Amino acid sequence: MIKSIILENDRVRLSPLTLDNYANLHSVAAEHKLIQYSPSDIETPAALRRYVEIALEQQMQRSSLPFIIYDKKSMAFAGSTRYMNIDYKNKVLEIGSTWIGEKFQGTGLNSQMKNLLLNHAFDMLGFEKVSFRIDERNLQSRKAVEKLGAVLEGILRENVYLLDGHKRNTCCYGILKNEWENFLRQDK
Repeated sequence: MIKSIILENDRVRLSPLTLDNYANLHSVAAEHKLIQYSPSDIETPAALRRYVEIALEQQMQRSSLPFIIYDKKSMAFAGSTRYMNIDYKNKVLEIGSTWIGEKFQGTGLNSQMKNLLLNHAFDMLGFEKVSFRIDERNLQSRKAVEKLGAVLEGILRENVYLLDGHKRNTCCYGILKNEWENFLRQDK
């Protein structure tokens, strides 16, 4: 079982998202652009609290581990991410429900955060595959995971309704442990 963990490097700290710290995300979550590609409502304080409660329920069911993201460079809370759809038997998990404020996008924070999550999933937790699910239209996020070595495995057509009623196509990406190890060797 995955216990509460803190992952950090010189740039970012990922600590457990809780009902005690989620209020630090109110201003970031209120950015309308964040929910453009997401089926989750986080814009109001009440909606954000419910979002966190659901994440914590999933954590109790051992299928999720949510984090709050703190950007050490700007000394501010930047958003949230999580390990989710955790499949212990098959050693596969997803990194998802990731959202960071607009001022943190394009700063390298996301790559630093994903590196921490990938390294921990493969090296410390013993998972053999990490997957990502991304709205087909979200080219920025798709390029970000492709830069990390993720491979597009397929597209689920019209499988998720978004808050605006749009039914998105979801791109399924994956990274196998040996692919991540090769990526890290090539990156040096």
